[in-house]
Amino acid sequence: MKKRPFLLASALLAGTFVFFLALAVTVASFMGRPANFAIGDKIGVIEIYGVIADSRKIIEQLHDFRDNDSIKALVLRIDSPGGGVGPSQEIYDEVKIVDAVKPVVVSMGSVAASGGYYIAAAAREIVANPGTITGSIGVIMEFANFQELLEKIGLSSVVVKSGKFKDIGSPTREMTATEREILQNLIDDVHSQFVASVAAGRHMDEASVSAIADGRIFSGRRAMEMGLVDKMGNLEVAIRRAAKLAGIDGEPNVVYPPSDKPGFIDLFIEETLNQLQLALQKQRSVGFQYIWPGFN
Repeated sequence: MKKRPFLLASALLAGTFVFFLALAVTVASFMGRPANFAIGDKIGVIEIYGVIADSRKIIEQLHDFRDNDSIKALVLRIDSPGGGVGPSQEIYDEVKIVDAVKPVVVSMGSVAASGGYYIAAAAREIVANPGTITGSIGVIMEFANFQELLEKIGLSSVVVKSGKFKDIGSPTREMTATEREILQNLIDDVHSQFVASVAAGRHMDEASVSAIADGRIFSGRRAMEMGLVDKMGNLEVAIRRAAKLAGIDGEPNVVYPPSDKPGFIDLFIEETLNQLQLALQKQRSVGFQYIWPGFN
């Protein structure tokens, strides 16, 4: 008889835990994301959307999933035209590190071009839709020139500099042949880094990559024919492939980094900022870009 209150309390506690667990899973399903505390082996999905301007958030998510023993493989969902050279290279390096510990599979959405493909090349396998726009292996740097406009409205620019190339790319004057050569050499160097990274990630020789690394874009199906993609399919295909590589039997549990599902206003603001950033990149010098400019 003395054990009965203890048993009742234990049953009540267990029932309360199950209730709140079921409630959390139900809420998570309505929010459009699987619960991050799903029991059993899991596949972690990290999303890379829009222009790649900063690597910190993605790298933190990669670290979290790498260090989580219950997550046996990762899927990177990429829907991006690319972005900055530095952030793309940083994420590429982290993907290689994570893939050495647990499989990383890329799922390409509508666009995974330039820096988006740069990151994808670090994964163990790449899954794309037949109509995915990818490739665009190249580097671009754009400058605006306002010299004629300033002359028409009677404005002039006064520059004080410590070296003759300090104002290279200035929008208030024509670029000299020597300056163009300097920038071209620099772009060629960064481009060769892109080619080398793709060759290393895809286990291809650099000459084969160089032959198609002229900035052109490809469909996902054409990219697979050239060895840039491994398999045709959507996100679910990539998740199942990651589960197989990780040795998970049956339907895998899928988790995302903890975050609230963005509402319409959040998505609208994010897309507006992406478009504004693209417009600004076309109007001023912002450094070298692994980006496909046709995305707008």
